[in-house]
Amino acid sequence: MTVFADPAKYQYSTCEGLRRQRQTWMNKEQELRQLMDRAEQSAGGAVVNLLAYKGDHVAASEELQLIEQDSREKNCDSGANWPSSSAVR
Repeated sequence: MTVFADPAKYQYSTCEGLRRQRQTWMNKEQELRQLMDRAEQSAGGAVVNLLAYKGDHVAASEELQLIEQDSREKNCDSGANWPSSSAVR
């Protein structure tokens, strides 16, 4: 069950499209995690996290879960087997 993400969003995506989306959402989630960690260090950081970052972080996590699920259903290479965007081809 997802709150922010549409379960059918990636239904017609190709494995290559899923790879690109996965990288985009991983970067977004990492950026939000860093912002949340930085906010935790200041006074009132928990409130800032809840109001400013938590919803976006949950949405990014849900998107990643959907991408992983669809990539498994389509038998795409996933996880550690996915080539990074910086790989030399």
